[in-house]
Amino acid sequence: MIQELDKTEFDRCKSLVNNQRQIEALAVIEGTNPGRIFVDDAAIPTSGMIWLGNNDGFFLIGNEDNEKFNNELNYFIDEVIIPEAAKVQLNWFEWIGIHDRWNKTIEKVFKARKLDSWMQKVYTLQPHDYLNIREPIIAMGYEAIKIDQSFLKSSLVQNRKFLQAKILESWSSIEDYLSNGIGYCMLDENEIASVCFSGFVAGNIHSVHIETLAAHQGRKLAQKAAHLFIQDCFEQNLIPHWECMEENKASVAVAENIGFKHIYNYKGYAFPG
Repeated sequence: MIQELDKTEFDRCKSLVNNQRQIEALAVIEGTNPGRIFVDDAAIPTSGMIWLGNNDGFFLIGNEDNEKFNNELNYFIDEVIIPEAAKVQLNWFEWIGIHDRWNKTIEKVFKARKLDSWMQKVYTLQPHDYLNIREPIIAMGYEAIKIDQSFLKSSLVQNRKFLQAKILESWSSIEDYLSNGIGYCMLDENEIASVCFSGFVAGNIHSVHIETLAAHQGRKLAQKAAHLFIQDCFEQNLIPHWECMEENKASVAVAENIGFKHIYNYKGYAFPG
């Protein structure tokens, strides 16, 4: 029977993710970012799934050939996950294996569902690869600001609630983000135009969350914020981690222009609830 672990028991799953491929999964197990974990055996888990706290997806971890766990997955999803997801208006479910061997299992277990898939590109950046000479010059009127406590509470920032909401998609609280993450904004007078901050943190690896509001796109604001984020990472001996869908050519271009090196792809799956 699939069981949910208490947060104090998450470390029992460390051996099920013995690589650094899936930063989000590691971040939940380490307790940095929020999430829930369900396993085959609470005392000695061999297979499990991690539900990210931002409701952005599920990671299957451990042994992909665990027949008992795999046979219970569909029933558990229908009876437990889908009703829970309905409470937060989630009706689309994304699934990723902690390693590529899960792909065949996902396709077999979920073959009766309307399964879609995509490829995700993963990048990392080391100081010797960083192309800081490509840091763009920004048009007059824009200002770069570090995301700190005073900025997040400033009543002068017109759309600060937009940024707070973005942070809380990945973090349990603003305080957790401030304790563990870093980030930068590009301001247009008193309005946030672009943001780049730590979405998930596992050890010294910081995944990049980046977004530019539609009215300000095409002005290299995201690139500027990303350069500032990267420079801060390197000053603190942190490793920037960048992911995007293979078809997201704009994100791929930004990452590679900065110097990020493509290290692997992985396949993601999704089906409606």
